Amino acid sequence: MKKLAFLLLILSTMMVSCTKNPEKEAVAKLDQLCSSLFPADEPGAAVLVLKGDDIIFDKGYGIADIETRKPIDGNTFFNIASVSKQFTAVAILQLAEQGKLSLEDPVSKYFPEYKAPFWKDIQIKHLLSHSSGVPDARGGIPREMKIKGDEALAMSYLPTLDYLHFEPGTAYEYINPTFVLCGAIVEKVTKMPFTQYVTENIFRPAGMLQTLYFDPQHQELIPNMAHGYEYADVEDMPEERTADSQPSDEPKKWYEYDYGEETFFATRPDGGIYCSTHEFALWERALRENKVLEEANRVDAQSPHIYASDSPWSDYQNRPNTWYGYGWFIEPKTDTTKEVIYHTGDNGGFKILAARYPEDKALVLVFANRADWDRYAVMQQIESIFGF
Repeated sequence: MKKLAFLLLILSTMMVSCTKNPEKEAVAKLDQLCSSLFPADEPGAAVLVLKGDDIIFDKGYGIADIETRKPIDGNTFFNIASVSKQFTAVAILQLAEQGKLSLEDPVSKYFPEYKAPFWKDIQIKHLLSHSSGVPDARGGIPREMKIKGDEALAMSYLPTLDYLHFEPGTAYEYINPTFVLCGAIVEKVTKMPFTQYVTENIFRPAGMLQTLYFDPQHQELIPNMAHGYEYADVEDMPEERTADSQPSDEPKKWYEYDYGEETFFATRPDGGIYCSTHEFALWERALRENKVLEEANRVDAQSPHIYASDSPWSDYQNRPNTWYGYGWFIEPKTDTTKEVIYHTGDNGGFKILAARYPEDKALVLVFANRADWDRYAVMQQIESIFGF
């Protein structure tokens, strides 16, 4: 009897071990990680993991608005900053599908007033891949103007620009004005406002019924709006705040850091979308199902077009094995890593990650309204947790 009882105990232990749920364990690990990063009484983040057709993780941490203390959840709307660039790229690619433009069109075709000869060599595809050679030369604009700067101000230096950093198509330099330029091309081709075109032809067909572009005159239209924040010691608050808040042993004082505090917050084609994690998951499904773009063009946009690693011109996402497509970063598959197609966003106090893992049919979203966390380290930790 003792031997039988012992065998039954062993069998029972084996059955318990076999019924462990790796996905459930991964979810618990991610929850623990996010809880440590984003305390409940501070600005935080909405985190979502989509695998296959199922959302396997969906949770909010911290607060969206310090004044109202409203908690963050999957329906909180964040400024997704440069993650917006992929929508601009899709708008251009839609028009290419319709034969209304070509990615090989020179910028001079749409802006004949740009007199420098190099505009004839810069093609739309160079704008989309951050390989135009155009520098970001907006430094001479006073900060007071840039605080409320719009698309016209962001592009104001381009007509008189008389130099490039490199020959178009030969190197990577991440800059925002060239995506603003793409938005202007959409307007010239469609004869309608850029935001209207994207809303009618991308957001709504994707089922993103509440996603919208920032409008400083109508901020009340943003549903469940999160504000971006940074913190500093009250007495040591710098005149020009940066989103790189440093850890301190002193008590934190949080400051709103979005429109009115950060420059060029109101430009749209390069980074003006407000979206929730729930609605962005709809975007992922729309891309997979070819609802907004033909598959061949989606694959092309999410394929390597210019090598970003080791660029002497730009350090944004300048990591090993990193390329840029059209509106997406790509880290191709290696012997030890899976392919990841992603984009990051930084604007004011917002810090955003949206990463796709094609091999696992997975999407990882971390939309945060605070910037004091190491996004790449968190991305790698999440990849390790779920095996992406």
